[in-house]
Amino acid sequence: MPIPVGIVGFRGYSGAELIRILDRHPHTEPVLLEHRTDSAEDPSPRGAKQPRILPSSAESVKASGLAVVFLATPPEVSMELTPALLDAGAKVIDLSGAFRLRTPEMYKKWYKSGHTAPALLAEAAYGLPEFFREQIKPARLVSNPGCYPTAANLAIRPLLEAGIVDRRAGIVCDAKSGVSGAGRKPGLKSSFCEVTENFSAYSLLDHRHVPEVLQNSGLEESEFSFTAQLLPINRGILETIYFRAANSTSAAEILAIYEKFYNGTPFVRFYDPGVMPDLRAVQRTNFCDIGIKFDAATGRGVIVAAIDNLVKGAAGQAVQNMNLILGFPEHEGLL
Repeated sequence: MPIPVGIVGFRGYSGAELIRILDRHPHTEPVLLEHRTDSAEDPSPRGAKQPRILPSSAESVKASGLAVVFLATPPEVSMELTPALLDAGAKVIDLSGAFRLRTPEMYKKWYKSGHTAPALLAEAAYGLPEFFREQIKPARLVSNPGCYPTAANLAIRPLLEAGIVDRRAGIVCDAKSGVSGAGRKPGLKSSFCEVTENFSAYSLLDHRHVPEVLQNSGLEESEFSFTAQLLPINRGILETIYFRAANSTSAAEILAIYEKFYNGTPFVRFYDPGVMPDLRAVQRTNFCDIGIKFDAATGRGVIVAAIDNLVKGAAGQAVQNMNLILGFPEHEGLL
């Protein structure tokens, strides 16, 4: 029998992506949990199979035996709902930033508001399976990473651990995202006339995803420069990451570092040195694709990392975490 799993925030882009993935997962039944009284139903074709819709209360979660509940909600909603869902016996995978940082002080600094469930920050496992697989498996609460930090951490951490980066020179991450990363809620900056035929940078030096990169890669804030930019496309993230080498190396050695670090990992792929991934290679997949260019004469290195912000950057990674929690193969429903 399929295992019922709940989705709160199913009308948003990440929530809709969760439905799409879980519908084809061989071991789960998606159950939609309504948390807004003013939500209108999305239109669907006559005769189309629709998931069950239940209230997002602890009582309905417990009565329905939901093993996992995904929260594709704003941080304040996740903080409100999570304690009761955990008390009801469900595991929670939160796609917001509510539980990604380790202290309420860090949360307030970067999210500009107080944390209303600070006791859960220490408990939450950071849901980047390539780094924290063993911590995720037994967790009651998993904080799904942000889309930008997913690509950045997968690209940067192996190089830092190998000691080949000159940290005094810093690392620069130039990150570009499709408009779906801003969510479905209407806003002027993400409206059609503002985005189409345009390209813009935002949240320079104070983007709320920066601390996720710092705490999970091992960088200091002074060593990392991050700029987010909005592409006039629907989905996808491409990050161009610049660094200088601390010692003599080559593109082949850098590729070998990555391949050893991610050996046996199903969702990180590499290109031959000098060949770079693009967004079409990863859209609607759970892959992170990485390309390498290195100039030995100057010690300059460039890494290009590409993901789909709604899949590996959100819903796909959340299902990857669910698979680990429920004991399924990590790639189940994602390949």
